[in-house]
Parts: sequence; C-alpha cells; structure tokens
Amino acid sequence: MRSISGYTRLTKVHKFSAAGIAAAGVAAVAFAVVPASAEGDKQQAIAVKPVAWNAKTFGTEDQRAELVQQADSAAQQARHEAEARKKSEAEAKAKADKERAEKEAASRSAARKPVEAETAAPKAAPAAPAPKSYANNLDGWIREALDIMAAKGIPGSYDGIYRNVMRESTGNPNAINNWDSNAAAGIPSKGLLQVIDPTFQAYHVEGTSWNIYDPVANIAAACNYAAKTYGSMDNVNSAY
Repeated sequence: MRSISGYTRLTKVHKFSAAGIAAAGVAAVAFAVVPASAEGDKQQAIAVKPVAWNAKTFGTEDQRAELVQQADSAAQQARHEAEARKKSEAEAKAKADKERAEKEAASRSAARKPVEAETAAPKAAPAAPAPKSYANNLDGWIREALDIMAAKGIPGSYDGIYRNVMRESTGNPNAINNWDSNAAAGIPSKGLLQVIDPTFQAYHVEGTSWNIYDPVANIAAACNYAAKTYGSMDNVNSAY
C-alpha cells in the first residue's frame, strides 16, 4: 500500500457492494478494504475516504449498468412486496368484515325469532263441536225440549214430561181432541201435550217452530205454560 497526497491507494482489487443507487444521482460511498499483510496471515481494516461519484466517474459502463439494474430490481421487489402486503391486508379485512356481518345477521335472526313467533298468525280456532243430534222419536223430542228449556230457564224433568205426554196423547205428535169443550169452542187441543192454539202462541219458546204439531215446540210451550201456572210440568197430574 502507498499513500498519495493524503489518500489511500489500493494495491489489491477488493470486492464491494452498493444498494439503492439511482442511475443519475450523486452519492457518497464509504467502504473498507482489508489487504493482506506482508506476512500473508494478518489483515488490517483501512478507512477509505468517502468518494463522490456520478455516472461519469464511477466504474465502467458495464458496472454502472449493473448498479442501475440492481437498484431497479430492488425498487421493483419493494413495490411487489408492498403490493402483496396491501393485498393480504385487504383480504384479511374482507374476511373479518364477512365474519362480522355473518355474526350480526345470526344475532338479528335469533332476536327476531321470538318476535316472529309472537306475531305469527294465531292457529285456527278448533272447529265448533257438531250440533247435538237427537233421535226422531219421543225420547229424542223430550231430550231436545229439555235442552232448550234449560237454556231458557224453564223447569221440568224427563219423567214429568213423559208421564204427561203419555196421558194426553200417548206419544202421538199429531193427536187432536175434537170432542171436549175446547173443541166445541173451536180451539181443539193439539199435539203431544194437547195445547190449544192461543196457549201455544202465548207461551211459545223462542228458537222452536211456530207449528203447534212440532213435537219439540209443543213440549216447550206446554212446559213454559205449566211453569207459569203450576211451577213445573212435574206438578201436573191431570188435565191442565
């Protein structure tokens, strides 16, 4: 090694590296070389004075081109890494937003279900029971008349009605008396309980037929008259 005008002159070719150098810029580059000693088994670090350089003064054309290419490659790699990082962050954010939206939707759905259950259309009311049916005979007529009488508050029992029906008409709904005083007066007794027209009309029970020969209507009207006159058909034991 020799010293010239205060600068160190290198006597051996040394390798060096430079990064981030722009092709047209001016930079200060500092590097250290470690030449072999005279004995060949020791090395010494030597400080080299920073050198100002530009495209004209630094290295050969090939060296300058290589440095420019290295700088371009480093910048391109940095751009790629930034883009990849940006893409990764965007994907992570999109995934997080999707998961949050799904959780919020599930939460709203869970909260809405009780409300929907409360506001759902009520179940159809159970069908009304079929009207009670009665046999088309004396037993059925008496039972139907008793149900109507119970709804209207008219007293009477099955036995009391049956007993009087059998005495008055023997169970014939079309029976008519054409020989007593009522018949002589032009208002014969009619039906199961032998009711005259004026009495039937005066004590007719709402909801029954206006036909005096209708067995249910005849029983209901006769029992209504007996309740007002005798307290109940059960108290009648003869012509009334």
